[in-house]
Amino acid sequence: MLLPSIFGESLLDDWMDFPRFDFGDVDRKLYGKRAAQVMKTDVHEHDDRYELDIDLPGFKKDEIKLELENGYLSVSAAKGLDKEEKDKKGTLIRQERYAGSMQRSFYVGDAIKQEDIKAKFEDGVLKLTVPRQQAPKLPEKQYIAIEG
Repeated sequence: MLLPSIFGESLLDDWMDFPRFDFGDVDRKLYGKRAAQVMKTDVHEHDDRYELDIDLPGFKKDEIKLELENGYLSVSAAKGLDKEEKDKKGTLIRQERYAGSMQRSFYVGDAIKQEDIKAKFEDGVLKLTVPRQQAPKLPEKQYIAIEG
């Protein structure tokens, strides 16, 4: 059923948009009501590796930073708007784009090194390949002697 345009994209989103008390509104300036949907990630498991596809629409390669520390792979993206563009393009009537940043971390294990992780950014999707750590093998069946 289509709703009149006065309700916006989703009537329930408008009705259920209660104030947030967790100070999580920082990212909402950048992405509005869709802030909870940023950095959506798909993780695919293979025999020898994990593949992560992270959505980062609107970002450029140089605005994305990857860090590996204490077994955690952190992906951060920061976007800034050029304030001088306003003068070049005329008087600004409405502005819906803002500057901001976001970050997400994944535990990849302590044995993973920087050179093991492969990254590629294409069409707004960051593709990461992380080798899968081999679980320690359990010892073969062993018998325990009973005293007495």
